[in-house]
Amino acid sequence: MKVIKNEREFGAFLTALKRRGSSDNPAIARAVKTILEDVRKSGDEAVLKYTRRFDDPKAARLRLSPREIERHAGKADPEIVKALRISAQRIRKFHGMQTEKSWSFCEAGSVLGQSIRPLGRVGVYVPGGTAAYPSTVLMNVIPAQVAGVKEIVLCVPAVGGQLNPYVMSAIKMLGVSEVYRIGGAQAIGAMAYGTKGIKKVDKIVGPGNIYVATAKRMVFGLVDIDMIAGPSEILIIADDRADAPVIAADLLSQAEHDELASSVLITDSKRLALAVSDEVQRQLSILKRKKIAEASISRYGAIVLTKDLRDAVSFSNRIAPEHLEIMTEAPEELLPLVDNAGAVFLGHWTPEALGDYAAGPNHTLPTNGTSRFFSPLGVYDFYKRSSLVGFTKKGFQRLSKVVEALADSEGLDAHANTIRIRKEMLRQGTSYQGKD
Repeated sequence: MKVIKNEREFGAFLTALKRRGSSDNPAIARAVKTILEDVRKSGDEAVLKYTRRFDDPKAARLRLSPREIERHAGKADPEIVKALRISAQRIRKFHGMQTEKSWSFCEAGSVLGQSIRPLGRVGVYVPGGTAAYPSTVLMNVIPAQVAGVKEIVLCVPAVGGQLNPYVMSAIKMLGVSEVYRIGGAQAIGAMAYGTKGIKKVDKIVGPGNIYVATAKRMVFGLVDIDMIAGPSEILIIADDRADAPVIAADLLSQAEHDELASSVLITDSKRLALAVSDEVQRQLSILKRKKIAEASISRYGAIVLTKDLRDAVSFSNRIAPEHLEIMTEAPEELLPLVDNAGAVFLGHWTPEALGDYAAGPNHTLPTNGTSRFFSPLGVYDFYKRSSLVGFTKKGFQRLSKVVEALADSEGLDAHANTIRIRKEMLRQGTSYQGKD
């Protein structure tokens, strides 16, 4: 792993990190735009065409029947299904703490508040093929259910006609009945535009490859999306007492995801830095996904040496990592200094993998520095909010002069006239005589 010792080296590394996650590829953008436009115009016919081209040449139908879901789920190992059930229970309990309620208050002749309601229909994208993740089903569907979303539609590609039994088990477990065997940009287009067979959604959530991410970016505004997911990343802040084998294992847990994944250690200990570098090489040699992890570590892995742990947090905030592990003697003391992180994992016994699967918080997290302004996926992502405004006659009179003055200052006569006409009717005694 490269060792970074000064600001110049860190700046160059940070620039490389930001560039690696860019989905601004002109060739991919053109291809995605063509697919989306085709789906918008031709609907199910186009979706089936691209499904046959990219996933399953023998695809005949888009929707999965409950019987098919049941059949594929039946192939799953019962022990893993049990683990999924425990994970689902913990995820539901955690997200149950995020629910919001409508509120209002009265003030000087007015009622002000906010009405909070669930979205009506949400689309969930779940990767298929070799990258099949049942945990993605749990993490994206459960918050929507907790929020009270009535219609949840799920799209998962059946690469080579195959469906992952654990993904199907998770779908069955959560009671999602509207499931389509489609993926890629065509699935995003179908959910965003709507087709004869697939009703348009209000929001699309879930991870995917660069074609999926680009499609989500293009349909944003027509529908809402959760975020643009980039390559995985982990950053570990550690002191001299931390264990090198544990740190190396945690760094490689993200490196095995993707050649573009980033694994960074920031420490004030030269001894630990050298030990971790050696340990990473040792553990790499025994990984099943060695080539992927090796490429990730070589290109986007680094050890940053700092003068102290406060500096370590400062460097971390500039990277704004997806996953931040604080492996120090007193991690809670550094926590108030953390400004930017998708999720923070405190202490030696809290590997990021716990958060991926069963801790409870959502594993759909902001990447590529976007934790500066994005948050983890949560129940709050599936609400819509309406402001409530109600004034009595006395409340109107109290505020009318202020509004009239401000409207006049902006040159908006019609706005000001909505106040003046009511004031004149009050003066003449011809105003609304009903109950205020």
